[in-house]
Amino acid sequence: MVTEPPGRPITLDAVSKRIIGLLQEDGRRAYATIGKEVGLSEAAVRQRVQRLTDAGIIQIVAVSDPLQVGLLRQAMVALTIEGSTRPVTDALVALEEISYVVEVAGPYDVLCEVVCVDDAALLDLVNNRIRSLPGVRRAEIQVYLSLRKQTYRWKTE
Repeated sequence: MVTEPPGRPITLDAVSKRIIGLLQEDGRRAYATIGKEVGLSEAAVRQRVQRLTDAGIIQIVAVSDPLQVGLLRQAMVALTIEGSTRPVTDALVALEEISYVVEVAGPYDVLCEVVCVDDAALLDLVNNRIRSLPGVRRAEIQVYLSLRKQTYRWKTE
């Protein structure tokens, strides 16, 4: 369950989950086509997709291959934080080169994926903008050598 502003919970029914699954397969699929598959009108599908988008449950975006658009270095940065993780994660979220940030349990406190143009940009990001954040005690970089799978299709039904 996700909370929709201003605090109303949204419960995803089977139809909404099916719509999400269909959009994960093809985010450009026409609402009329989706409607035929789930038994709703085009307008009803449009309203559901808008509600799901407004609630932050889905985003409809173009996902590019970083290598194909000139971003040649990807890495995972594992951080050990002293004190609260929230100020650090708030600062990381604001950095353009960081594609996601997660607070985790285990040997690290925060993991963030970075996508940069090259090694020099990665080094600058980590040394000058991440390690310098108040509360960052340690930053370990795991450079991606080969990306074998990346998907945005999660089973929703």
